[in-house]
Amino acid sequence: MNLFDYGREKFMMSQAPLALRMRPRTLEEFVGQQDIVGPGRMLRRAIEADQLSSLIFYGPPGCGKTALAQVIAKTSAARFIQVNAVTAGVKELRQIIDEAREQLGMYQRKTIVFIDEIHRFNKAQQDALLPSVEEGIIILIGATTENPYFEVNKALLSRSRVFEFKPLKDEEIALLLRRAMEDKKRGLGSYRFEVDPDAFKHLVHMAAGDARIALNALELAVLTTPPGDDGVRRITLQVAEDCIQKRAVRYDRAGDEHYDVVSAFIKSLRGSDPDAAVHWLARMIYAGEDPRFIARRMIILAAEDIGLADPMALVVANAAAQAVEYVGMPEARLPLTEAALYLACAPKSNAVIKAIDRALDDLAKKPVGEVPVHLRDAHYKGAAELGRGRGYKYPHDYPGNYVEQQYLPDELKGVTYYHPSSNGREAEYRERLMYKKEEKHKKLNKT
Repeated sequence: MNLFDYGREKFMMSQAPLALRMRPRTLEEFVGQQDIVGPGRMLRRAIEADQLSSLIFYGPPGCGKTALAQVIAKTSAARFIQVNAVTAGVKELRQIIDEAREQLGMYQRKTIVFIDEIHRFNKAQQDALLPSVEEGIIILIGATTENPYFEVNKALLSRSRVFEFKPLKDEEIALLLRRAMEDKKRGLGSYRFEVDPDAFKHLVHMAAGDARIALNALELAVLTTPPGDDGVRRITLQVAEDCIQKRAVRYDRAGDEHYDVVSAFIKSLRGSDPDAAVHWLARMIYAGEDPRFIARRMIILAAEDIGLADPMALVVANAAAQAVEYVGMPEARLPLTEAALYLACAPKSNAVIKAIDRALDDLAKKPVGEVPVHLRDAHYKGAAELGRGRGYKYPHDYPGNYVEQQYLPDELKGVTYYHPSSNGREAEYRERLMYKKEEKHKKLNKT
């Protein structure tokens, strides 16, 4: 780095956002992810010994993925090259690999290539990295907010160690904010300001584990608050609310969090917890999830997990889906919530899905025979001559609109697919079916 580069970098750093200026320089300054880089942990030992293999850092924004990569850059003797997956192409990657090969051959110096947003690399770009990673020409560190098992080349994954980063805890966010408030060189310590306890708590809480959001909101609050008569800037709760107006809810409609939240929503409905169901529904609505998707999932649950224990559940879920189309958001949040609460409170039974799955399983594995003659269609021309429908007993001609006769093929005679539960309306169906079976046995015993 020459004098001009140094001057430019120093100026850029002074103008950088607080979150960038306060990035840790050592492992001791690094906050959070103690399961990964805490004392004695494998990754920490590898960093301290400068014996790294290729790594993938996976986690939400603002949890320290890039910060840890920068710590590695400062502590390792290897060349460190940072690449942004949004702007880099295959040509640039090949040039980096060629230089790394030269450094390794001539000076026995390793090269660490850090790729931010690695999930944005297409297949060709990821394939270009594979041989050099496999040969050890470069040590790859990739950072991604998307599940790498979905987004990263499997061959590349098999040659890397994946570390999952968690959102920072409130106490960790608070520690970072206090550091920034006190640091006079990189932080805001050169300003005279006070942060009300309620305002501080609000910044910590609303950051939702994202250090970048918390630090940048603090900086905005300090820089935009005019000093009082005594020269002190007072950061009130109102100021904090203005600077971090909306909580950062982790939810990517195309990513891992999408599936986790939907799974929690469905399991809460199935588990009959209306409060949890409304929470997960609210999280999806807040994050902009497609309401049609939510409605479709509730329709499926109504049939799969409630079924005939409460037949109205499917009606309510379907009505909510129609309301989404007819009313639209944000008003459609109300029928969606009504449906979610109804499904959560409804009696549960999975007898419907078990019945159809048993029947489908028999079709796949057993000889199922033909339609019995007495059940065949007798209305078309020539059907009577062929004996179609002969012997069929019309239930409405019998007391109670019921008469015992065979409805299954001979090969499946006596098979039971539907086992109603004792919950809700199914208890009635269970009692009715049991009564019919008892009547059938009585007739058999008489004969």
